[in-house]
Amino acid sequence: MLKRAFFAWLFVAALAHAAVVRLEIKERSDILDGKSFGNAGAYERIIGKAYFAVNPKLPANQAIADIDKAPRNHDGLVEFSSDVVILRPKDPKKGNGSVLYEVSNRGSKSMLTHFNRAAGSLDPRNADEFGDGLLMNQGYTLLWVGWQFDMPDVPNLVYLYPPVAQGVQGIVRFELTPDRHEARSSVADRNHKPYIVLNPDDPALRLTVRDQVEGPRTTIPRADWHIENGYTIAPKNGFDPGRIYELVYTSENPPLAGTGFAAVRDMVSWLRYGGFVAGAPEPNVVMKRAYGFGVSQSGRMLRTMMYFGFNRDDRGRKVFDGLLADVAGGGRGGFNMRFAQPSRDSNPFQNTLTPVDIFPFTDLEQTDPQTGVKDGLLTHSLPPEFWPKIFYMNSEYEYYGRAASLIHITLDGTGDAKLASSTRIYMFSGGQHGPAQFPPERRGTQNLPNPNPYTWTFRALLSAMDAWVKDGVEPPPSKYPHMAGHELVPLAGVQFPKIPGIAFPKTMHLAYPANFGPDFRTKGIATQEPPELGKPYPLMVPQVDQDGIDIAGIRMPELAVPLATYTGWNLRAPEIGAPEMLSTQIGSFIPFARTKAERMKSGDSRLSIEERYTGKEDYLKKFEAAAQALAGQRYLLPADVPSLAKRGSAEWDYLDKRP
Repeated sequence: MLKRAFFAWLFVAALAHAAVVRLEIKERSDILDGKSFGNAGAYERIIGKAYFAVNPKLPANQAIADIDKAPRNHDGLVEFSSDVVILRPKDPKKGNGSVLYEVSNRGSKSMLTHFNRAAGSLDPRNADEFGDGLLMNQGYTLLWVGWQFDMPDVPNLVYLYPPVAQGVQGIVRFELTPDRHEARSSVADRNHKPYIVLNPDDPALRLTVRDQVEGPRTTIPRADWHIENGYTIAPKNGFDPGRIYELVYTSENPPLAGTGFAAVRDMVSWLRYGGFVAGAPEPNVVMKRAYGFGVSQSGRMLRTMMYFGFNRDDRGRKVFDGLLADVAGGGRGGFNMRFAQPSRDSNPFQNTLTPVDIFPFTDLEQTDPQTGVKDGLLTHSLPPEFWPKIFYMNSEYEYYGRAASLIHITLDGTGDAKLASSTRIYMFSGGQHGPAQFPPERRGTQNLPNPNPYTWTFRALLSAMDAWVKDGVEPPPSKYPHMAGHELVPLAGVQFPKIPGIAFPKTMHLAYPANFGPDFRTKGIATQEPPELGKPYPLMVPQVDQDGIDIAGIRMPELAVPLATYTGWNLRAPEIGAPEMLSTQIGSFIPFARTKAERMKSGDSRLSIEERYTGKEDYLKKFEAAAQALAGQRYLLPADVPSLAKRGSAEWDYLDKRP
């Protein structure tokens, strides 16, 4: 009788803390025909679906917006599922004991591209799609878990399959800034899945157009546009390029987007701490450490995940030991709200006024001087023992286009904010949101895009994070612009050099105290769209040297030994409209004149290439020395210096042969 009662208690306890309840394995196969990677040996691929059940009454789950409106199973739990992809040593005991989870950017996979220097792929199978095998050689278990629900139906994306709050209605805001004339547009962002317009023929629906973020809205006559199929807007005269169109409408049955955080939390927690899961592959060797990595939208997801407390599982255990959040700027995202649109970011002239660059911005508690609200990303929900070690990694673009300065300045704009002892900040000098291809090709911008290859640093920074977590070895010091050193200034204070044919930006992305309604901060329910705006926060950008290159930050050899000016900003080309506005996520590559006579003739204030270097050999010697210096400071792996030198040689040849 006592034995039966004991097992009954165990069953009830398991239900109270249910998380991953089942794994459905669709494929389990060898990677590259069993190729051996370093000491980890052969790797295997596990593709499947994870099924979750969470107790909505537990504090760890109550942060999920609308969790009280989700359907429940016979045990009172909320169920959902996610696609899962795992790459791990076939003998997990040979691994390094660490799981590296990538937050999929709109369902994709880029971890191997960033760390292994591999060719991009949604389903890596070939040798070039695994690159040089860095992560495998080091023994990492690689993980992708679906956390976003609304991507288009594309094979090999990883999806979240969330519960739905049936019968719930609310407002949704559509916005479009086309780069070319378009006859019609879905109300969703990009090619994502839309929320249906409940009353498409409602005469009160108002489609507006404006030319500036804060500019006046002009209403397009209701007779001049209509909605097709419940989600496609078709104006009589189409959409003009370089203008901002907006529609607020009513929809119903919102998915619980915040369950994506629980899916990530619980899958990583299971890999770390084990426990019975039906269908799980054996042997189940638990991980000693867990790291999260995210780029852009995915980096903002990690910041949002920390804010809502999802680094503590429902058993009170720490989930991630370390996070690497790349080019997230100062933002989070509408990832945990009613009628969430996770794909909508916030850019200078696209997807504006979305709930991305919203207070708070710093890890530690800060006070919004306009509202008086006190809050912090880490302090909002997490006691210090659950804080991960964090690397915030931003390019120069994020200071112009993603409010990055707000993560390390005071909101009155007078000084530098204190960082948490567990946080480091790295700015990649003269970088754009993601390096452009080399050689660069201009598409829709006034200047060539920026090919500064700063992502080589990711390999060294991951190694530094692992050493910090595992062995307590301090990582390389933060490198970012400070107000105290006059390295960070208002836009009007940038001393950009005179370069013929180059216009410096007159405007930049702004962030505001934004009122989405009284229940937005506490319940994730927006009732005010577009939001009511306060006075913009005091945003700052990096100061530059006489070549127009950032003074502060991590300077790749291309910037330390330059052949061109690299910036994080670029302007829209006249042919796509609004040429005075910043181009979304794109920087500039502005080559130096080859000779002194050439620059004198054009009026370029920057020294020419011949005035800087006696020739290619002199340039490459200085270039390699700059790379070696970065490696000595642990911002690059020493083994990567030859590859960077080869790239430097190609850059010299490209500029030497250009027309």
